[in-house]
Amino acid sequence: MGVSVTYGRPVLSVILERFPLTLELAVLSMLIALSIGVPAGVLAATRAQRPTDLVVRVLAMLGQSTPGFVVGLVIIFVLSVYFGVVPAMGTFTPLHVDPLANLSQLIFPALTLGFAFAASVTRISRSAMLDVLHEDYVRTARSKGASSRSVIWRHALPNALIPVVTLSGVEFGYLLGGAVIVEQIFALPGLGRLTLDAISQRDYALVQGAVLFVAFNFLVVNLLVDLLYAALDPRIRLGSR
Repeated sequence: MGVSVTYGRPVLSVILERFPLTLELAVLSMLIALSIGVPAGVLAATRAQRPTDLVVRVLAMLGQSTPGFVVGLVIIFVLSVYFGVVPAMGTFTPLHVDPLANLSQLIFPALTLGFAFAASVTRISRSAMLDVLHEDYVRTARSKGASSRSVIWRHALPNALIPVVTLSGVEFGYLLGGAVIVEQIFALPGLGRLTLDAISQRDYALVQGAVLFVAFNFLVVNLLVDLLYAALDPRIRLGSR
């Protein structure tokens, strides 16, 4: 990939030095989004056209329409003004050195990135669950006396996760390459901020290397998602034989 004129080192070594932070931030953001979005989507689908469903849909629309930099600035403002807490900025403690310090530095940027992602997961989960709840096997499970909890979480949800997995793969790729603004707001020395600095300093070799590296990771993530389909849906394994 060449040598960075800014750092005087090979581009790949500079990228690999910054990538662990961005990867950890993307994973944490995805975990937050899935832990919020999937239960919210299931809740909205099981209470379709009720006040709970309306509230979830409005919040999901608000989450999708709010830019990430606005969410980040609001988090910093609320924490600093009303709670007197200033998020740790400008430094990064690796996970293996101090897990608590690492989490304290990444939790608010991860919430910022995961906010819009959670909204998308909520809408996709709700739509998929509404389709699955009207399938014959769900009615059969209910007619056999299965509890509502078992029908929803054991029979319906696994089959509704395929669209969620697809969205998660695409969004995870975007998280790896789209953390530029969030890393800049919270002063995190990740891959996104590295790319932004390289653009401002006209370090073309580093910019090209970062773009190529993010594109490669995007392809790898989508390949893993395709392989995960077969684990979630046995019909895909049978259809490939």
